[in-house]
Order: sequence, then structure tokens, then C-alpha cells
Amino acid sequence: MTTIDRDTGGGTARPALRIRPGTAADAPALLDMLDGAVAWMNARGNTQQWGTVPYSQTNGGTERVERYTTVNQPFVAELDGVPVGAVVLDTGPNPQMPIAPAAEPERYVRLLITDRRRAGLGIGSALLAHAAQETRRAGVDLMRVDCWAGGGGELVAYYERNGFTRAETFLSGSWPGQVLVQRVGAGAGAGADGSAADGSAADGRTQG
Repeated sequence: MTTIDRDTGGGTARPALRIRPGTAADAPALLDMLDGAVAWMNARGNTQQWGTVPYSQTNGGTERVERYTTVNQPFVAELDGVPVGAVVLDTGPNPQMPIAPAAEPERYVRLLITDRRRAGLGIGSALLAHAAQETRRAGVDLMRVDCWAGGGGELVAYYERNGFTRAETFLSGSWPGQVLVQRVGAGAGAGADGSAADGSAADGRTQG
């Protein structure tokens, strides 16, 4: 478990962010955040990234989140005991996406999601820093993520601000994606503070 005491920069302390391992009991909270992200994107004219149907109502959406919280390695961020974000790690990319496994051990960010009602608190960045810490703790140097590359590349830029560099691009049907990498060995930076511009969501089409 990680507890992060933060300052707003003006001398006012933000509530401490607690990051803990996730469990199957967190699935409803993750689904709620995913539904909120779809609504947030749609309200801003972004209907391409995740479509227009609430995530919990998409084909296989609920089952996918259940797998995230039982099969993969989830971590949940809390403020005052309330889940406000999550990151899910795996040992490789979604096998349904046109992304080749790495030629070395890796940790792959399969999902990064934050509560849009808590935007601007640096929750996504804190979760990515925690993911890097967990990757390093496992003795693994490589961490990768993929995300939607449309919309002017705002989400790609967000990951770059958090210590990732661009690798290959891909298309899943007509959906443009970008793979990014980060080396998390000794001396690696923890990433910038901030919240994602497009819903703090990786594994863009969340197909697996």
C-alpha cells in the first residue's frame, strides 16, 4: 500500500491519496469510472475513442473488468476511503490487439482510469508512478502501455509527460493506437503530476 501526501503548490495540503491492491470487490467502482469516462468524452465531442454506449453496457464489458480485478494485477487509488482511480498491470499486451509481446519480461498497463469528478488532482500520474514502482519491485525493467492516438494525440502526450516514449503505432480496424515504453530501472523518473486529458484510460478499446 502507498500513501501519498500532496500539496497544491499554494501551501494548501490535498487529501492523502492511498493506493492499494485491488480486489474483485472493486469491479463496480471501476465500471462506474469507466461509464463516467465515456460520458465525459462524449460531452466533449469524442465519440471515437470508446464509442457512445456506457462501458458497463458494452458486450463483455462487465466480464472484462471482473478479469482485470481477478486475473490481472489491479491497484486502486482512494481518497477518504472512496475509489477514485485504478491501474491494471499484466505481463503482456491484450492478445486481441495487434501488438507483439516484448522480447523481454515486461509489465503492461492494461487499464488506467480515474474518476473524472476528481480531475486535476494528479491521480493518474500517481497511479502510473505506482505501476512503475511495482514493475521495478518485480525485477522487471520494461513497462509498456497503449492508448488511443486520435484527437490530436492528447492522450499520447499525457503518457509522454509521465515518462513514456513513443514506440510503434498500430490500427485495430480503423481505431488508431500508439504503444509507449518506459524503462523503470534504478534512476528512472516517477513521472510528472497531472491528470489525463482523455479520461486517463489505456488499453484504448479495452478488448481483453
